[in-house]
Amino acid sequence: MSQATKRKYVIQEVLGDFVTPTGNQQIVKVTRSRGNNLHEAITAQGETFLVSMPTKFRKNIWIKRGDYVIVDPIAEGEKVKAEISFILYKDQIQNLQKQQLWPEGFMVVQPAQVQTNKRQEKDEEFSDSEDDDSDLFVNTNRRHHQYSESEEEDDGEEEDEDEEKRTENGS
Repeated sequence: MSQATKRKYVIQEVLGDFVTPTGNQQIVKVTRSRGNNLHEAITAQGETFLVSMPTKFRKNIWIKRGDYVIVDPIAEGEKVKAEISFILYKDQIQNLQKQQLWPEGFMVVQPAQVQTNKRQEKDEEFSDSEDDDSDLFVNTNRRHHQYSESEEEDDGEEEDEDEEKRTENGS
C-alpha cells in the first residue's frame, strides 16, 4: 500500500469515526508538545504525563496544544504512560457530550456560546448600536489595516485592471 493510500485511510478514520473510550482508555487534553512525537497531556483529574504519537499518525495528522485525544495506557512506561489511539475533533467531542461520556473535568462553556451570550446582552442594552464590533476576535498576528470605501479608489482600480488586460492582450 502506498504512502498516499495509507494517509487517506488514516485521515478518513480520524475524521469519520465516532469512537467512545473503552475499558482502560481515557480522554486527555494535550497541553504541549515535547518533541520526538511526545506530547504532555493532562487528565480531567489534573494528572500530567507524557503520551506518545503512534507511527500511523506521524506526518499525517497533527495535534496542537488544547486538542483532546483518547489514550491507551502503557503498563511498563515510567515517563511515557500512554499512547494516543484516537484524536478527537469538534464533532466527536459533541457526540461524546451528547452520550454523557465526556469527563466532568473538561466541561467548560464553549467560547462560541459565551460570545453569543455577550452579543445578546449587548443587543438588549444597546439596541440602537448594531455596528459595535468590540466583542469580535482580534488577530494579533496580523497587521491592522484601515480600509476606506470611496468611489475615487474604485474608479482608479477599474482603470488599472483595464490597462493590465490591454498589456496582456498585446495592445
